[in-house]
Amino acid sequence: MKKVIAYIALALVLAFVVLVLLSWLLSATMGEGVHSLLSSEGIRFFFGGFVDVVRHPLLVWLLLLSMAWGCLSQSGLLQYLPFVTRRMNDSPGQSGYKRPFGGRRGSFLLVVMLVLYVGVILLLTVTPHAVLLSATGRLWPSPFSRALVPVVAFGLILLSTVYGVVSRRFLSLSDVCQSLTGGIAAAAPLLMLYVLASQLYAAVSFVFGI
Repeated sequence: MKKVIAYIALALVLAFVVLVLLSWLLSATMGEGVHSLLSSEGIRFFFGGFVDVVRHPLLVWLLLLSMAWGCLSQSGLLQYLPFVTRRMNDSPGQSGYKRPFGGRRGSFLLVVMLVLYVGVILLLTVTPHAVLLSATGRLWPSPFSRALVPVVAFGLILLSTVYGVVSRRFLSLSDVCQSLTGGIAAAAPLLMLYVLASQLYAAVSFVFGI
């Protein structure tokens, strides 16, 4: 997987270099309609707009989902979910699966926290004059639709943290923080690809005036 990501990153860098040379050649031959990245305008665009290109909701979504994934995987909740599925499919008295750490108490707290979280979201979206609806009362587009990924990520972090504490996977606040930062570390290759891909896309848009 690391080699695949490295090859993709190299391909993006090479594509950017080819685009720089191609933009110079096309702008010299065609004149209008193509902007050169080697011109003063192109250089100002690249350096002056670098941060604006990267600053996109997708970057925030990647960070939040990576934090949620880190907390979800290190809390043991991922191992608990297959247990629940298999337990439901087992015949009475024939289950060969051991109850995970946390047991009934963990299951009960998970259900309670899930119901409370979903209940709060419903109160903010489906009730009359709900605050997360649009000015016209629609759910899409609305403040809720724009915050859908953060809502899902925060819910996963909340449930994973509760289960991690009950199952004693998380013994302190530092364990929770470590799981969140560990998720970001695991997603670091994707963040690198995002930066490279976003810059290449912005450069293509600038060169051809898309």
